[in-house]
Amino acid sequence: MDMLRGEQIAEADLTEWCKLAQGLHARYLVDDFASGARFVAAVGEAGDAVGHHPRVSMGPGYVDLTLVSDDAIYRDDDGNEHVVEWVTQRDVDLARRIAEVAADHRLDADPDSVCVIELGLDTGRSATIAPVWAALLTGRADSQGRGTPSDEVRDATGRVPNLWFGEDEPEGTAQRFHLEVYVAPEEAERRIAAAVAAGGTVVDDSDAPSLTVIADQDGNRGVLCVAAPAKAEG
Repeated sequence: MDMLRGEQIAEADLTEWCKLAQGLHARYLVDDFASGARFVAAVGEAGDAVGHHPRVSMGPGYVDLTLVSDDAIYRDDDGNEHVVEWVTQRDVDLARRIAEVAADHRLDADPDSVCVIELGLDTGRSATIAPVWAALLTGRADSQGRGTPSDEVRDATGRVPNLWFGEDEPEGTAQRFHLEVYVAPEEAERRIAAAVAAGGTVVDDSDAPSLTVIADQDGNRGVLCVAAPAKAEG
């Protein structure tokens, strides 16, 4: 099934879900563990009906869900097809169904609290160093390039954040590692303001709102990312 572009995902108008990094993400608020478990069971039944399921995690007062297809088709500029992890129509359809299940359980979504963390490493030798990081982070050689046409390291079980590689070799002792923090579009401005109020500095906002580089007082940098608009414009 073809991967969906950002515009197509935005046009779906999934108000309870956020497109962050590779997938669709949602958080539903629950009163207690039992109500969360009942909701997850109902979500499982919805997934059984279509042969597709979200990744699920639970904590005090919430259930987090991630929808992503591991067999999405990406076509590069030369027309070559690649199998990647990304959002497909199957994920959009199931997201809508899960929203209906949540309504049946009288649960509210909290999209502004959804966040995804990825690691970024600037290097000019990703093919050389990626095997080391695949082994260190996941213990599996096949996590290099999993679900992506690049050397990115992705753990199939989601135990650790994805690690992707920048194309530029930093000069001297420049920072090589940084965090990529994906948040909902509505949350980005508040998150940046909070970081600045805490003493951080906006280093580069030339690609805002998609990317905003923020540094702490020691000069360590992170990137706040907004992957796609919440709704289609126009």
